[in-house]
Amino acid sequence: MSRIGIDLGGTKIEGIVLEPDGSVATRRRLPTPEGYGNTLDVLSGLIAELDDGRMLPVGIGTPGTPSRRTGLMKNCNSTCLNGRPLRDDLERMVGRHVALANDANCLALSEWADGAAQGAKVVFAVILGTGVGGGLLVEGRLVEGAGGVGGEWGHVPLPNPTGTELPPPPCYCGRAGCMECWCSGPAVEEDHRRSSGQGLGVPEIVGAAQRCEPEAMATIDRWLDRIARGLAVVANIVDPDVFVFGGGLSNIPDLYGELPQRMMRHVFSDDVPARFVPAAHGDASGVRGAARLR
Repeated sequence: MSRIGIDLGGTKIEGIVLEPDGSVATRRRLPTPEGYGNTLDVLSGLIAELDDGRMLPVGIGTPGTPSRRTGLMKNCNSTCLNGRPLRDDLERMVGRHVALANDANCLALSEWADGAAQGAKVVFAVILGTGVGGGLLVEGRLVEGAGGVGGEWGHVPLPNPTGTELPPPPCYCGRAGCMECWCSGPAVEEDHRRSSGQGLGVPEIVGAAQRCEPEAMATIDRWLDRIARGLAVVANIVDPDVFVFGGGLSNIPDLYGELPQRMMRHVFSDDVPARFVPAAHGDASGVRGAARLR
């Protein structure tokens, strides 16, 4: 059966109709509006347009997750969603069940089904973009956990902080020193500004590093070291077969060659046998995984 998938992002909303053979029949992209009510209106309108009266199943990847206890959204970096009954409100508007999952879980599901992690036993998906997220899939099943936050790597504290990383910076989630505070795109830009005085965006920092400019090379080196420390914790707990990466920062090529060696300093093993791969479906992987939700 054809299925509707929607990726609810901070700046864009993408919707597709995914066919049983994995092809995409229809694709739409819209800017994410401000405010919860406007977001509901855009989502319901997009579903109606993609559905065309067929009552297709709907799955949505979100920047947070619904609480198992209350059904209200939590942990969303699109903060207008937090504390809101997104699934209930949408189901009333579109007249059917709506499956919701964290966007990193959607990435894991998509890449396991027909992407870079196809058929792997244990997959850990890492989103490195405006935010930092993680999703865990074991033998084809998402591990969301009792509280719905399984694999949420972005909001564990940076392991083994150095003197220059203390005191830890505050996070929007109310804690301090989360991986998102160190490894997201905005965090990389702020780290570079603090260390060099240069107000550059991530593409400019990466370009400068590729030109061997010392300040930018040092920023990327710190970023890689922090990711390695964080993912070493994941490797020690679930020992994935594949780490698959999505988000804008996943396009930085040094990520894939550098991480295994850097993680060796921190893992409880004599090897890091996991594969480190970019998402085969690129920035479309999340929306494809959303369409596969049940």
